[in-house]
Amino acid sequence: MRQRKGIWAVVFLLVLSLALVGCAKDKAGNDAKEPKDNDDGKSTEETASGGQLVFGRGGDSTSLDPATTTEGEAFKVTQNLYETLINFGPQDTEIHPGLATEWEQSEDGLKHTLKLREGVKFHDGTDFNADAVVFNFERWKSGTGEEFPYYSSQFGDRIAEVKAVDEYTVEFTLTAPIAPFYKNLAMSPFGIASPAAVEQHGENFFKNPVGTGPFKFKEWKENDRITIVKNEEYWQEGLPKLDEVIFRVIPENSARLNALMSGEVDLIDGVNFSDKETIDGNPDLQVFERPSLNIGYLGLTSTRKPLDNKLVRQALNYAVNKQALIDAFYAGAAEPAINPMPPVVAGYNPDVKDYDYNPAKAKELLAEAGYPDGFEMELWAMPVPRPYMPEGQKVAEALQNMFAEIGVKAEIVTYEWGTYLDKAANGEADTFLLGWTGDNGDADNFLYVLLDEDSIGSNNYSYYKNAEVHELLLKAQASPDQAEREELYKQAQVIIKDDAPWIPLVHSTPLLAGRSDISNFLPHPTGSDLLSSVEYTK
Repeated sequence: MRQRKGIWAVVFLLVLSLALVGCAKDKAGNDAKEPKDNDDGKSTEETASGGQLVFGRGGDSTSLDPATTTEGEAFKVTQNLYETLINFGPQDTEIHPGLATEWEQSEDGLKHTLKLREGVKFHDGTDFNADAVVFNFERWKSGTGEEFPYYSSQFGDRIAEVKAVDEYTVEFTLTAPIAPFYKNLAMSPFGIASPAAVEQHGENFFKNPVGTGPFKFKEWKENDRITIVKNEEYWQEGLPKLDEVIFRVIPENSARLNALMSGEVDLIDGVNFSDKETIDGNPDLQVFERPSLNIGYLGLTSTRKPLDNKLVRQALNYAVNKQALIDAFYAGAAEPAINPMPPVVAGYNPDVKDYDYNPAKAKELLAEAGYPDGFEMELWAMPVPRPYMPEGQKVAEALQNMFAEIGVKAEIVTYEWGTYLDKAANGEADTFLLGWTGDNGDADNFLYVLLDEDSIGSNNYSYYKNAEVHELLLKAQASPDQAEREELYKQAQVIIKDDAPWIPLVHSTPLLAGRSDISNFLPHPTGSDLLSSVEYTK
């Protein structure tokens, strides 16, 4: 949010009131400054305000090593501890310089040369340079898909070599072109870590994060709080504005809002859509809308009976009334999902028709599949609120009732968040509520990452596998022609819709809320919010 220029003077009340017409001040009474953009796509300002910000969130991080996790609670923190070679824009997925200042690729798309920013230090005082970049990529490449799931899903075995040409130049050689290569590099999981710290802490590095970001790690009290503090040696002059950020775990959305209203926390995510009117009516609070780049879905594990039968999966799709879910739990701030990616992503296929809400058709398909009396299954409910699923337990209960109408008895199961993700990734769920917030704005990040056979064991929790889809997605991934890529993705969506590995539920517009005097907080569509320019002094 931008503040307008203003003046602050201790004068008589009448003069003061006239002087302040059309002007604004920050909470500390200092002159409010217009943010200015630097060449890195980030905002800086002329003065720092200091202070502490308490960010209330629904769940704890599973790791503070971003390369080892896939969940957004981790990235909320690591986005501020680490930096990537390339940055996204403040509220979009356009690419800008980051730890790399410029880049170029060969005509065949197999070589990428990046010039690195000089004079940057890791939080432990060691130098950021080309050797550090090589170390990180070799570490990720040498691990398994389970250890480094994003590296596996975004790059696989297509990076043949990463070489330090000189101290501040690094060269990537690929075995096949990767069309969204630079957007991949900007994703939170590929934050560059200190090689010295990784070697020092070994398997405990996930609890001892060391990057180059605007904040440094202070402490982690599991299931309670993570504290990060200002990096006094940060390379961007004047940033960060805040002295300290505390990420507090408050699982219930209503409890989190109460904590905001009482002043216990200053900023929250996972706001119930039904609470927006209450927040809007409170002069001490403000609502933030995150640009939508997500999908909430019910995954159908296609290797488990009877969900290995396509007719059964299609029947379950016909049983779900998506609009009823939106009316009940999203207060209209969502739209029914048809495809596995949101309509704002290039390559979305608007011609794909959804399974309409038709319980009679669902029963017909179940009978055709050999289940005229239905069947029993587990339905896993998310234990934490997420932007695409603010009330997972209640959504699960609504789905349970819808499935009961067609004779399918769904037993609701849940686990602690980290366990939930691990067990679902292992294919242990029959059906499971989950979702995805896009990492780079590219169709590859939805379709290939979530539904390609290469992603089974990492992000393809439904264990969906289709050879034709695989061929289409690999071809799209390698093509330098954006129009061709979009056509390939459209073809893949037609096949995926028929195979029905998911029940796509919603694309939501997530809400956050904070104190009214928080400024320059720009929620990012990826869900990874950089807090370096935020100002707030209690």
